[in-house]
Amino acid sequence: MSIFGLRFNLANDIPILVIAVLIICLVFAWSRHLQIRPGRKQNALEWLVDFTNNVVDSNLTGEEERKPAKLFGFVVFLFIIVSNEIGLFFQITSNGESYFRSPTASAVVTMTLAMMVLAYSHYVGVKKHGIKRYLKSFVEPFALFLPINLIDDFASFLTLSLRLYGNIYAGEVLIHLISSLAFGVKGMTYITLPFALILMLIWQVFSLFIGAVQTYVFLNLSMVYIDRKANE
Repeated sequence: MSIFGLRFNLANDIPILVIAVLIICLVFAWSRHLQIRPGRKQNALEWLVDFTNNVVDSNLTGEEERKPAKLFGFVVFLFIIVSNEIGLFFQITSNGESYFRSPTASAVVTMTLAMMVLAYSHYVGVKKHGIKRYLKSFVEPFALFLPINLIDDFASFLTLSLRLYGNIYAGEVLIHLISSLAFGVKGMTYITLPFALILMLIWQVFSLFIGAVQTYVFLNLSMVYIDRKANE
């Protein structure tokens, strides 16, 4: 889609907007009327906060970096896990154009998330060591290490983004193939449809697990990269 010469990918933009609104409404609803003896909603929110906080605490060694990283980790975790799972239940395609899917099934989105993580890790490094000392770490112990350190940063960016993208994209492709199987053979729908539904159910349950695992891996690696930059 193009507006005023700018191109927009609706398959990314629409679900990202929906997910952002959904998460804001969910957290707002669960955090209202907080009580000493929490109900189910408050318990769920507190569990999510404790979970992400534990991931941050287990990977970041500096107390100074932990507090801001906890909020960052919580937001990243919520966005990615909802993005990973939403495409398993809602996909909208018309005339070959996709309008709704998992945003993390797009390499552009996962690369943007990875770039945010690396930008934040560089910010933490500069804040802790100062710009001069931090830049000097790229040429230590010798100036010849500069290209190696730059390649290492680029490799971190690629692995963080492509691991998430590959797993979610592959899952959605397989769901599409299973859906095609249901009506792919003329005159055999009464056989292929039940078989496809069973496969779809099994794969969706498995994909839910994969989506959660990949979110956990992304968050852990993000905190590892941040801690490494803070301690260079």
